[in-house]
Amino acid sequence: MTQIRFAAIFLASLCLSGIAMAADHPKDANTAYVVHARYLFDGVSGQLSDDATVVVEKGRITGIGASAHIPEHAVRIELGDATLTPGFIDSHVHLGDEDSGNSYKDFYDGMLRLPAEESFYAERNGRVTLEAGFTTVRVLGTSDWVDLALRNAIDGGLVVGPRIVAAAHAIGTPGGHCDAPPFPPDRVKPLSEVDGICSGPESCRSAVRAQMKWGADVIKICASGGVFSESDPLKVPQLTAAELDAIIGEAHRWGRKVAAHAHGDEAARLAVDAGIDSIEHGTFLSPETMRLMKQKGVYLVPTRMAAWWSSSHADGYPPAIAKKARAIGEAHLAMFKEAVRIGVPIAFGTDSGVSPHGQNAHEFSLMVDAGMSPSAALLSATRDASRLLGVDQETGAITIGRSADLVAVPGNVLEHIASTEHPLFVMARGHVAVTPP
Repeated sequence: MTQIRFAAIFLASLCLSGIAMAADHPKDANTAYVVHARYLFDGVSGQLSDDATVVVEKGRITGIGASAHIPEHAVRIELGDATLTPGFIDSHVHLGDEDSGNSYKDFYDGMLRLPAEESFYAERNGRVTLEAGFTTVRVLGTSDWVDLALRNAIDGGLVVGPRIVAAAHAIGTPGGHCDAPPFPPDRVKPLSEVDGICSGPESCRSAVRAQMKWGADVIKICASGGVFSESDPLKVPQLTAAELDAIIGEAHRWGRKVAAHAHGDEAARLAVDAGIDSIEHGTFLSPETMRLMKQKGVYLVPTRMAAWWSSSHADGYPPAIAKKARAIGEAHLAMFKEAVRIGVPIAFGTDSGVSPHGQNAHEFSLMVDAGMSPSAALLSATRDASRLLGVDQETGAITIGRSADLVAVPGNVLEHIASTEHPLFVMARGHVAVTPP
């Protein structure tokens, strides 16, 4: 009954927040548009073409190019010297969290929010993320079902935000990275399977079923230790081979993919052997594990933004966490460069929530600075991320029939990748979220 009561509270709060947003974002998905810019990056070819014209009707792309049929009374949006791209996809965010890295108080504030309060932060963070050009996100772990409630509220038109692929609670072991901090058990109830905490194959299978019962689209696991948990080493595996087999097997039987938080190579290798769909972070991956990932088609979601942010803001964290944050900086950069060289499939992801929401597009510059081509970086946030998330029939490319998820950035984006941080125009499912100046 407690979970049902919490669900009612934060669903109500999301509905109330939606009242304020309704006037700012009219329901315009049935409006026909003609969007024109100098350049087009379609998310398919990896190339830039000239003279981008895209026709949108009822929230769908119905025409591309100068010869496309233009409906009568279509609203024309002229973007000038800009690049039109598919809406960006961030494969790893935490909309309920945000850490500024400036003080211990900021670090612990998020632990003290009521579920209804967290839902307001999540709605705000989702809206900011959309306005930054990210029309689809995968939320990999949120307490109290907040990500599921926000997904449903957005889909129902109650609030404005990106398309959400939601994981509910992350699955992990007692004392591990997915568990709660070491609160006194006589004062704060320890987490259970419903909250994603499990021991042994059958317990872990039940934890997976619990997340899917309440509507999880994807399953997130903590295969190794993490930076933002005080007592667990980064490299130590936290799930056994038998537990991984139970989790991944059960999720796949239900048609859900599984994402593994894994810094350590041994933990990642165990997950890859068990059939994982993506490795998140991957800080200490060995070349051997990366080659196996390439062979098996396992995606790396590198979250350069999280490694860069946490290592450069370590002084704002508690000492045990600061030590781990500093340790990942150079190691993560070296791993990413090697992954690009080997050709591991890469899907864009930031781990925003570790860093401030709305700055997601800085990931593009970090990836390019580390040796990825601008075209490959953009494809990682369009074509490749849509494939990983299983939404590639809906979004991820500017092709006829896809959802009208569009972003325009200044100038030639392949020459100036940092222009992704300054979107001029954002459309999500046919709704204009950012109007051109």
